[in-house]
Amino acid sequence: MTLGPDPKRKALIVSHGQPSDPLPAAAEMAAFAEGVASHLPDWQVASVTLAEEGALARALAEMGPGGVVFPMFMAGGWFTKVNLPRKLAEAGGADWRVHEAFGTLEEIQDLAVTIVREAGGAEGGELLLAAHGSFRSPAPAAVACDVAAKIGAALGLARSEAAFIDQTPQISAATGFGPEAICLPFFAARGGHVVDDLPEALEEAGFKGRVLMPLGLDPRVPGLVAAALKKDAARPL
Repeated sequence: MTLGPDPKRKALIVSHGQPSDPLPAAAEMAAFAEGVASHLPDWQVASVTLAEEGALARALAEMGPGGVVFPMFMAGGWFTKVNLPRKLAEAGGADWRVHEAFGTLEEIQDLAVTIVREAGGAEGGELLLAAHGSFRSPAPAAVACDVAAKIGAALGLARSEAAFIDQTPQISAATGFGPEAICLPFFAARGGHVVDDLPEALEEAGFKGRVLMPLGLDPRVPGLVAAALKKDAARPL
């Protein structure tokens, strides 16, 4: 957790974390929060993962009332509109407002286009957008498919599609990509899915192309999140 002095505005960055091993993911998110805070000197910025028992309640108690929660999730839907507000209320943060999810921001999706272009994505190329997916809600798949289509249209790719770890179409079945293809992991952080599940699925699919780092680890992301928080704070309530 990264806490500063008592500034005018407060932001709490929340991610899923890693239930089986919560500390490394929590440390990664704390470092990310420090990066965001470096762009917001007048803000109090902290982070928690939902996998840390009691961490959400402790952060809210330390930061006090009335802030904004920034979900480091790739999609909105049930988790950000129902589950996260419920968890906030249970932890004493009913007066905290939930921001639009990370992966749905236009600036983040535009960054995905830029990353693929910088990696060599060009007219006639191929992209596999590797995402988590969900059996609970159609929102994660819809966002990932929209981003894949956006990248494909922007760069004139011959093939640009999303595939998933937890739903169909599965990454392990995404066959036929050539050796010049690019795989962009549509994830906010480096967790078990990225470290273990994704390489296994790509190997099963016979993917021989280039695998990029997860979208959320790009060094431009903290600045974009900070800008989104500033923009949100400037809106009339």
